[in-house]
Amino acid sequence: MSKKVIDLLNAARSRELTAITQYMAHHYELEDSDFGKLASKFKEIAIAEMKHAEKLAERILYLKGVPTSKPDAIPKKGQEIPEMLKTNMALESQAIKMYNDASVICAAEKDQISKELFEELLKDEEDHYNYFENVKNHVDKIGAAYLATLTS
Repeated sequence: MSKKVIDLLNAARSRELTAITQYMAHHYELEDSDFGKLASKFKEIAIAEMKHAEKLAERILYLKGVPTSKPDAIPKKGQEIPEMLKTNMALESQAIKMYNDASVICAAEKDQISKELFEELLKDEEDHYNYFENVKNHVDKIGAAYLATLTS
């Protein structure tokens, strides 16, 4: 199997590991600040990213590669909610571009299964981006009144 595809899968896994640690860091901070509804959603998305990381690892192992366990960035901490949302949108946007590009390369490498995996993950990443963007838009437009709905 293609080393190029294994490298793409590992790059994606590193990105997923970063997203997991970032979203869980935000989850803990939000939970501690009594933004329970938003904290729960961030945790839910982190768990989805964990499942992505696992699927990528399984594919890497199938291709006789070694799955990375190293995130590609350090989580940002101590951010206010608007900055958290911008950080998370950037992570999702990067993943969307990465997975679109990777699916094209996998097709060129004649690895349909890896291509389909990237396309499957891409759908979830677009949904996550959409969620973060919607919340950010509500915060930008409504401000504290909207944030109050995200407590408990």
